[in-house]
Amino acid sequence: MRRLLRHPVRLVPLGFLAVILLGTGVLMLPWATSREEYTPFVTALFTSTSAVSVTGLSVTDTPNYWNAFGLTTITVLTQIGGLGILTGAALVILAVSRQLGLRNRLLVQAETAEFGIGDVRWLLIRIAGTVFVTEALMTVVVAGRLWLRYDYGFRSALGNALFHSIEAFNNGGFTLYSDSLVAFGEDPWVALPLSLGAIIGGLGFPALFEAVREWRRPAGWTIATKLTIWGSLALVGLGFGYLLLAEWTNPYTIGTYSAWGKVLASFAQIALSRTGGFDVINIARLSEESYPLFIVLMFIGGGSASTAGGIKVSTFFLLAFVIWAEVRGEPDVTVGGRRIANASQRQALTVALLSVALVVGGAVGLILLTEGVPNFAAIFEVTSAFSTTGLSVGLAPRLPEPGKYLLTALMYIGRVGPLTLGSAIALNTRRRLYRYPEEQPIVG
Repeated sequence: MRRLLRHPVRLVPLGFLAVILLGTGVLMLPWATSREEYTPFVTALFTSTSAVSVTGLSVTDTPNYWNAFGLTTITVLTQIGGLGILTGAALVILAVSRQLGLRNRLLVQAETAEFGIGDVRWLLIRIAGTVFVTEALMTVVVAGRLWLRYDYGFRSALGNALFHSIEAFNNGGFTLYSDSLVAFGEDPWVALPLSLGAIIGGLGFPALFEAVREWRRPAGWTIATKLTIWGSLALVGLGFGYLLLAEWTNPYTIGTYSAWGKVLASFAQIALSRTGGFDVINIARLSEESYPLFIVLMFIGGGSASTAGGIKVSTFFLLAFVIWAEVRGEPDVTVGGRRIANASQRQALTVALLSVALVVGGAVGLILLTEGVPNFAAIFEVTSAFSTTGLSVGLAPRLPEPGKYLLTALMYIGRVGPLTLGSAIALNTRRRLYRYPEEQPIVG
């Protein structure tokens, strides 16, 4: 216990695991399902892990399998997972005692990647305000649209909008429709608010707060914020253009839409594909050339200290600058007039390579465990689980139990792995008073 308290970041995976197991127990109860039957352990565990890890993958038909209590449980688990177990706990401590001790500030620091501990109190208030204000605005817009345009009852429209707003901001992928949000692909009053909410939630609080505070001076942003903001814009822009061209004539996705509808649906799907997990177009009927795009976007994910998964945008673009510097023969890796520390380069490389190993190993394992599964489907589903995205080609519900346990483990590792790994590396930094003789092995 003393070791855990000495390095509070190690409590992060234990916190998530505790909530996952609690959610599993609740979802197994008969009054959580429409048929009032006990849910099998593997199904409840998969669903709870998917909710807490803000993934959205499901092995059931969510709107028909779970009743109001079950859906409420999934919503609460998603909100807890998005805010972060330790951030949420610190908020409770703050509300009750009006004071955060140093240890609790360190716990929050581990979850939010905030480097200074002097302003954690204000940081928590801003996080809570951002989350709930954004979700409230999305709820108002979507609820009004469902009520006025689709003839939903007021309470039904409000509940539906609140559910999807929480899922969108927290980058979860659960929906109250069997076909996800495909029916709203051409409706800007539904697709756009949820897409923008997912983008905001996926940027990460440090980058988001700095960008808003210093919006007039983007040149003065920190390197992490620059990589996250400009990198996210580049990924969304390039992905949007690629998807629009690849699917323009596909009658099973956007081929039958109007020109405006194609543009809207393509943008919304790319915005939601990096970690959001909603289907605005039919993912299972994409053109073959579109699947690599989604796999890459899911693997990269969103910003650090966000509700998104993946290796993170800053990690990906930092490695791109490392490669560019090496190709040009530069002695240092520089971004925006700043030299990147060697430790940061090693951390980025470690996270990326371990993530690649987990995805490849998971895909191979899924192929071996599931008879007749296409290779691309296994890679897609494993990447979606590890990156906590939630997009699916329909494979998850058909998996045998070992395959479901494998995806469950990947969702858990994907939610806590990069965070814990990066923090653990930082905590284990050692300084030697000596250096070994240098040698240059042949590379390539």
